[in-house]
Amino acid sequence: MELPNKVEIETAAKTVYAAMPPTPQYAWPLLAERTGASVWVKHENHSPIGAFKVRGGLVYMSGLRASQPNCTGVIAATRGNHGQSIAFAARANCLNAVIVVPGGNSQEKNAAMQALGAELIVHGHDFQEAYEYSYELADERGLTLVPSFAEDLVSGVSTYALEMLNAAPDLDTLYVSIGLGSGICSCIAAREALGLTTKIVGVVAENAPCYALSFDQGKPVSTNSADTLADGLACRVPDAEAVAVINRYAERIVTVDEAEIKAAMRHYFTDTHNVAEGAGAAPLAALLQEREQARGQTVGLVLSGGNVDRDLFQNILAEVD
Repeated sequence: MELPNKVEIETAAKTVYAAMPPTPQYAWPLLAERTGASVWVKHENHSPIGAFKVRGGLVYMSGLRASQPNCTGVIAATRGNHGQSIAFAARANCLNAVIVVPGGNSQEKNAAMQALGAELIVHGHDFQEAYEYSYELADERGLTLVPSFAEDLVSGVSTYALEMLNAAPDLDTLYVSIGLGSGICSCIAAREALGLTTKIVGVVAENAPCYALSFDQGKPVSTNSADTLADGLACRVPDAEAVAVINRYAERIVTVDEAEIKAAMRHYFTDTHNVAEGAGAAPLAALLQEREQARGQTVGLVLSGGNVDRDLFQNILAEVD
């Protein structure tokens, strides 16, 4: 795929800002004390759905309405944030949305998608099975399939990265989680568009390492499972186009375990009083893992999203560091 350039990202921003304002980025003193670095956090947990995905959905759906004016409905598979994005953007564009989730999905994310007007269908034991089933349903019901990785999605998501890098252009390193890849590819696109030298570091869960394996082996590598509390990272089949971009432009991929993710969720709450789901906390977990090499640097973290079920969050907060 071709990464969006600065003009294309700014054009996408017009669509995004018609539905939401830019999100803030703050330098948090307690995170600086904890990590030994100056830490800027991009608060995509402050978007209308609590995650950056909404930006991509808005741009994708706007383009769909222009290219397929007779489209009446869309379908997508998700663990939650992509589905909320598609439901939000479909409603804004007067389209019906069908969202497929795997069994055992976050009940609160499911409720949020339904509140946005989506029809929710539960199928399969993980994201990949739900994703494959969404293709079948698209044919059966005459719906337009919205993938989880596409150029328009990256263009929309790149608007958050452009905001952050414009506000904090002197970042040495920017840590960003990898689900299917739109978040990290957007950070790469914005960095390239602005001509900066910020190192982009991807973060994956130890229990869902397909993008780390793909980076190490220089080609897409699937895994048999992706069982992590960070459901936004629970991918076992990587997108080949995303792998190509990441492998060309990213500095490295950091793998974090479940205990590190949970600790980072607690640290975000105590140090900033923000709620971070597992995928949102993973970049902080990676920075803490690399704190010695990051000491004295200026570092960016993408907090996306903030959508964690209350019971799970209560249990994580109750654990002792």
